[in-house]
Amino acid sequence: MSDPIDFREIFDRIPSPYMLLDREYRYVAANAAYLAVVQRPWEELDGVYLFEAFPSEGESRAQLEASLSQARDKGEVNELPLIHYAIERPAHLGGGFEDRIWSATHTPIPDETGATRYILQHTQDVTAIQRLKEAALGSRSATMLGDDVLRRAETVQSQSRQLRNLFMQAPSFMAVLRGPDHVFDLANNAYAQLIGHREVTGLPLRAALPEVVEQGFADLLDRVLTTREAFVGRRVKVALQRAAEGPLEERYLDFVYQPIIEPDGTASGVFVEGVDVTDQVQADERQRLLLDELNHRVKNTLATVQAIAQQTLRGAQGPAAFAEAFESRLLALSQTHNALTDSQWAGAGLRQILSQELGPYGAERVLMDGDDVHLPARVALSLGMVFHELATNAAKYGALSTAGRLVLSWSVTGEGSLVFEWRETGGPPTAPPTRRGFGSRLIERSIAGELRGHIAFDYAAEGLVVRFDAPLARDIA
Repeated sequence: MSDPIDFREIFDRIPSPYMLLDREYRYVAANAAYLAVVQRPWEELDGVYLFEAFPSEGESRAQLEASLSQARDKGEVNELPLIHYAIERPAHLGGGFEDRIWSATHTPIPDETGATRYILQHTQDVTAIQRLKEAALGSRSATMLGDDVLRRAETVQSQSRQLRNLFMQAPSFMAVLRGPDHVFDLANNAYAQLIGHREVTGLPLRAALPEVVEQGFADLLDRVLTTREAFVGRRVKVALQRAAEGPLEERYLDFVYQPIIEPDGTASGVFVEGVDVTDQVQADERQRLLLDELNHRVKNTLATVQAIAQQTLRGAQGPAAFAEAFESRLLALSQTHNALTDSQWAGAGLRQILSQELGPYGAERVLMDGDDVHLPARVALSLGMVFHELATNAAKYGALSTAGRLVLSWSVTGEGSLVFEWRETGGPPTAPPTRRGFGSRLIERSIAGELRGHIAFDYAAEGLVVRFDAPLARDIA
């Protein structure tokens, strides 16, 4: 096993000047390059207030304080393309103050709560460039050089802002995670929308999104850092808390974990990019369920047609009678199918089914008593055939064969069962049949067999009364 990395030694060997301040702008650390630029030993800076170590007043100090404050209080990286700031010369170099021009970047370093704990300053002394230009071309060219440096610095800063805007407004979600704890360095607007607009910048993954850690995503990130190989996920299910104190919501994501490789070959972090494909996954699932349901319904319908054909043929007096009865029953089945198609097979209303079957006999001859009831598709198909058989029997032998009427009443129990009564009045006297025909068998099979209900026939002298109950549950086979 290799020796642990000494990051303090690496920090001290970085050729660019870096120093670290606490929230009160007191020195915490500085590398050798910084100490060489400011010509101070560390013993003179350790724990010292910045503006005590390098006093200044006026515009220069105001610029520097504003930049440090932006980094500390807003947690945002702030750049100073150019700033004039005089520093005190050491005594062995004659003392006094020397005006210098600097370019500085201030980066907030957050603690575990996300608040800025330290401010890292990366600074460059560009005074030498100005002096060389002054010596070669005079003060006017020096001013031009200063203007040129400023313009270039402003151009770089403008390009940086544009890239950041593109990153933030990208349609796919993106985030940059740094270090072994996967601290959020950046997260764009789409990522914020995905996670419910939680503030995650500066927080490690375990503190920012604890629910995804429990689902194994931290282990995936660890593997990408260790192997330096990208991970591609397709339609990966993840549960996210998208509202404060709210429940976890299932989302499906296509995403890539791309390792961020440094010049020395190590992986310093992971770039996350992806899209939320939840709507597409749910649409595909709905389509699959619809196809399964369609296959089931087609099989049930074919079985019903087969039964109708066999029973009608068995009771028919001849080919013409068979054709008439079979066509009539198929038409009833077709009408119910039309009603279900209009609702995209979400079901149909009880009054709609009754009106389709009884409409040809005249609405004034049918009295309905009951609130409309939504019938699931399978229930609607079965009851459509039941009402067709009852209406056909009433038209041939019952109340609808004369000037009689139908009185239909129904209700739904607290357990979700339909209780229905079919009563014929004003028609010819009725008597129990001498044999059970296909209509009676179809009605009984529909109610008791397919709908798992109960049915009773009362052949009263004043007219037929049929009472049945059937559950309205959607899971009826």
